[in-house]
Amino acid sequence: MKKNRFYLLAGVLGLFVTTLAVSSFASAYQGGPNVQGPGYDPVKHEAMVEAIDGGDYQAWVELHQGRGRISEVITEDNFDQFTAMHGMMVDGDYEGANAIRDELGLPEKGKQFSKGFRMGMRAGDCTRGE
Repeated sequence: MKKNRFYLLAGVLGLFVTTLAVSSFASAYQGGPNVQGPGYDPVKHEAMVEAIDGGDYQAWVELHQGRGRISEVITEDNFDQFTAMHGMMVDGDYEGANAIRDELGLPEKGKQFSKGFRMGMRAGDCTRGE
């Protein structure tokens, strides 16, 4: 009887530790524009800001290196809208920036380009789009 109890307790503890370890590794970065994520590179960030502020689409594309869905959504034709949106956000005109964001088909602030449930989102990170 004691042996069975020991194995049950060890199994439950092992399941708990495994669940905790997997969930800590599997959580994706969900930071906002003012949060520096784990892959933040100050040199690349400065180059990105210069490309956006200067309206240099080719430099912006090269910095993205085809990664991320944003490089599919933002094209040479709508890059000027994207730069205008960035300028509005810097100036604090979030309503104007959100209008352009909707026009471009970009996700709301705090949301990502993915489908499915937002299990990793903390309360208050984003608003419901209902």
